[in-house]
Amino acid sequence: MIQFSIPPTRFKNRRLLTLGAAALLAAAALPAAGQTAAWPNKPVRLVVGFAAGGGTDVMARAVAQSLGEALGQAVIVDNKPGASGNVSASEVARAAPDGYTFLVAPTSVETANPSLFKSNLLPSRDLTPVMGIGRMQMYVVARPTLEVKDLKELVALAKSQPGKLNFASSGAATPPHLAGELFKQSTGTFITHVPYRGSAPALQDVMASQADFVFDPGIAFPHIRSGKVKLLGVASDRKSPFFPDAPTYADMGIKNASLDIWFGVWAPNNVPADIAARLTRELTKALAAPAVKQRFNNLGAEPAPLETAAFRKLLTDEGKMLSTLIKERKIVVD
Repeated sequence: MIQFSIPPTRFKNRRLLTLGAAALLAAAALPAAGQTAAWPNKPVRLVVGFAAGGGTDVMARAVAQSLGEALGQAVIVDNKPGASGNVSASEVARAAPDGYTFLVAPTSVETANPSLFKSNLLPSRDLTPVMGIGRMQMYVVARPTLEVKDLKELVALAKSQPGKLNFASSGAATPPHLAGELFKQSTGTFITHVPYRGSAPALQDVMASQADFVFDPGIAFPHIRSGKVKLLGVASDRKSPFFPDAPTYADMGIKNASLDIWFGVWAPNNVPADIAARLTRELTKALAAPAVKQRFNNLGAEPAPLETAAFRKLLTDEGKMLSTLIKERKIVVD
């Protein structure tokens, strides 16, 4: 019998080649440094802290379809109403930072709520801002029988009759109420606040001349055009794209009272940076779609993509302003 002898080094080299090939295959299967593999590979959830049909919900649903098409996965809007958005914010703060749960909310969830609610949640600490997606201006809308034609005349009338004029709002500590308090603070006027349970009943009483005026978030547009209410001006320093001839606070010399209602997206802390970056890119594309713009416009809002750094600055500046206002004006939630 003939026997062959294979040197031990041959076994060692063959073993090294096998291990090396396995390592190369494993490396090829891994994502590049700083990237998350195959995101998303299941549905993405957008948590909204308000009921279906409201402004925040409509905005979330407007971008969800385009976003889902871009990501190749369903994007589901999950309504979790309660405590002016705190319930939904808390849920997202507790979620795994894996890129499958995000919060869509007005900025007030971070800038006003901490001064209004006793909660363990602190969004500026417990959530990570991703981007701004839209804004909504408020409009100073008066009953048709109020004998003023613009904001200057409204201020003059209020000063001549301290406490006699009133303004309706959608409820205590809501953005229209806060806008009214900023207006009073800036103009040095004493005007009585009358809270309602929603913007619609507040506007209805202004139309019926049961209340003098309201800071309206856009639902009054058809009634302005039909003459059922008077548009006195925009509660902002920025011109309205819907009523470009309406005077702004800047036009009227009213300072430090501008308050637009911004909406944005937040993630759980520690969500991978590449996921947040891709979400931002795809949301920005979605917001440019004509159908999405139309759905925002139907709310009296505008798509307004705001990249992360600018969104953080907005949150910081608005938070300082509103926390000071709430404390000084002793505003509380009903």
